Amino acid sequence: MGTPAFAVPSLSSLAKSENVTLVVTNPDRPSGRGQALAMPPVKAEAQRLGLPVFQPEKAKHPDSVARIAAEKPDLIVVAAYGHILPKPMLEIPPYGCINVHASLLPKYRGAAPINWAVARGETVTGVTIMKMDVGMDTGPMLLVREMPIDGEDTARTLYDKLSLLGAKALAEALEKLHAGTLKETPQDDALATYAPMLKKEHGEIDWSRPAAEVRNLIRGMTPWPSATAFHEGKALKILSAAVREGHGLPGEVLEAGRDGMVVACGEGALRLTRLQRPGRGAADAAEVLRGFPVPAATRLG
Repeated sequence: MGTPAFAVPSLSSLAKSENVTLVVTNPDRPSGRGQALAMPPVKAEAQRLGLPVFQPEKAKHPDSVARIAAEKPDLIVVAAYGHILPKPMLEIPPYGCINVHASLLPKYRGAAPINWAVARGETVTGVTIMKMDVGMDTGPMLLVREMPIDGEDTARTLYDKLSLLGAKALAEALEKLHAGTLKETPQDDALATYAPMLKKEHGEIDWSRPAAEVRNLIRGMTPWPSATAFHEGKALKILSAAVREGHGLPGEVLEAGRDGMVVACGEGALRLTRLQRPGRGAADAAEVLRGFPVPAATRLG
């Protein structure tokens, strides 16, 4: 059970070692400017592998539960499916349902663990293979694998890395399951943190924060919803930036020219190096400023 590109390596790995009888994913959705129906990446991979696909609108619907129960699965593997599984579904397979979760649980339980780990300045993350229960990522841990977060990583680059690590960790966990050596370790709820589903407002920059924190937000909100500042009522997406020295009122433009835009933060400043105007493509800051001038001493919202 999975939907986005993150789950594709896990499905590919499963198909090599296990008898995958059914792939469950979200329905095809309108996509792009033309709003043509597009299949989820997991469906495309399932078709490539010649596997049957089931696309219920709601996983918790009794008909969905009955369809999956009809497969009589020994195990259900979930990777970024996008739905909370109801208790009747969790109880179908004798070996339970296991999830490929992109964080070091119990930290960053929830829908967007990769984004929030980057946005909050973590330097290490990883993948947890966990046994699912009725809570939100609260079940016992089966296997944990760590990975450093590079200083230049964004949520986009880390997503790709963790999808591959997740597939490797899943394969390792299944080897242990077959060998009878897979052990459950309860999570410490006192150490839990949460990674809520992203909304556009999560990308709005608070220039009163230290420059390093603002840069982490920019990295964590890439590619969506993107970190945004406001100039003359228009949202300006900030796609990359570097911390540098500088002093001024929070949000004050200290420099704007061929080397980009330097904006003061609560501590230090940021050189904005790649931007995107509304309705335009992403470009180097200097190029954007030629058609969208933001004079020095301007205050960004």
